[in-house]
Amino acid sequence: MNAARTYQIRTYGCQMNSHDSERLAGLLEESGYRRADQDAVPDVVVFNTCAVRENADNRLYGNLGHLMPVKASHPGMQIAVGGCLAQKDRAGIADRAPWVDVVFGTHNIGSLPALLERARVRAEAQVEIAESLERFPSVLPVRRESPYAAWVAISVGCNNTCTFCIVPSLRGREEDRRPGDVLAEVAALVGEGVLEVTLLGQNVNSYGAAFGDRQAFGKLLRACGEIDGLERVRFTSPHPRDFTADVGILEQVRAALPDAAITTDIIVGFPGETERDFADTLDTVRQARFAGAFTFQYSTRPGTPAAAMPGQVPADVVADRYGRLTALVAQIAGAENEALVGRAVEVLVAEGEGRKDSATHRASGRARDNRLVHFAPSGTAPRPGDVVSTVVTQAAPHYLIADGPPLAVRRTRGGDAWQARRDGLAGDGGGAADGAAPVLLGMPAVGRPGS
Repeated sequence: MNAARTYQIRTYGCQMNSHDSERLAGLLEESGYRRADQDAVPDVVVFNTCAVRENADNRLYGNLGHLMPVKASHPGMQIAVGGCLAQKDRAGIADRAPWVDVVFGTHNIGSLPALLERARVRAEAQVEIAESLERFPSVLPVRRESPYAAWVAISVGCNNTCTFCIVPSLRGREEDRRPGDVLAEVAALVGEGVLEVTLLGQNVNSYGAAFGDRQAFGKLLRACGEIDGLERVRFTSPHPRDFTADVGILEQVRAALPDAAITTDIIVGFPGETERDFADTLDTVRQARFAGAFTFQYSTRPGTPAAAMPGQVPADVVADRYGRLTALVAQIAGAENEALVGRAVEVLVAEGEGRKDSATHRASGRARDNRLVHFAPSGTAPRPGDVVSTVVTQAAPHYLIADGPPLAVRRTRGGDAWQARRDGLAGDGGGAADGAAPVLLGMPAVGRPGS
């Protein structure tokens, strides 16, 4: 009997891409593939690409170039390229890198196993780019990254026309899942041990547009909160234009939740930005006192209206403003975190959050407000998915430290699920995303662009 073919998925970009990679992994495993060992050369390498990040194409083609001699020395190896860059460049990818076997778009990830088989039988590249969604990705098989935290897509696509953003042309118009389908998936996940879900969409708080309910997103959040056993609900990405009073105007959030940790995204150097405009941005940051901000230097995206706008800001001016902004954000975030020293926090222990944990003898996880916490287990040995109560002893702009003994350690169904996966008592799950940089936002996050 022939051994199962192995696969590796390399994911770039946003949480939606990472979630799509979980679906790709599920599809491949349902078709008989198995995940390649870490140091082994896989039979299939899948690139799930992003077109939003700067130089995304250079990064892809550089990685494809590195794989060309590897593929040449491993007969039968296949390379597939999907995601937003595939949707944008289409057959141009196979023309530029003829050693690629499959190119598939954002709307037809379910076709990957068939395309790989067709490419193998016909010995020629297969390109399939659908112009609209064939079926909602959430109906596809999944191999989830985590047994205790999960992404749940509530919509795909976007109806906005932001001049800097290429997403609508790559992900299409917004399509919403029915609330019952979303809640059924969340309930099923909780039954499997999941404690935290993050609701995903290119623009989550416009949810309901497809079925005419302006308050649908707020209702969905509250309905999730009523599911017994679900401890945390997060969401990304929202748009400021679509916030309603029942979900999250800044002042109202502060009044209702004084301790809310609010994060945002800020782009510096958009065409036409003046020094006065930038000063206003800094003033907004000072007033809002964000717990963190994802900051970006504007760069042109071919195919977007902003790329052709007059008043492109010189690169050195953009870099200077970016440095001033990040310094202010770090100063404010640091001060906000310092205010938490001496306070107890509840931490959902995570796997892979603390890169220096082995050297510092700490474990890491996220507080209820999504702040990253590095804490001393002090012999308690909590598992990923367990919940630890501890006291903050130090603070930095991007994390908290709790070096005292935990106040309490609660073993959870999420920890049990992690233990079962580690011990091989359940499907080994694992992560489909190599090189992904998932970021879970605090509640709520304002204006985070999707990809």
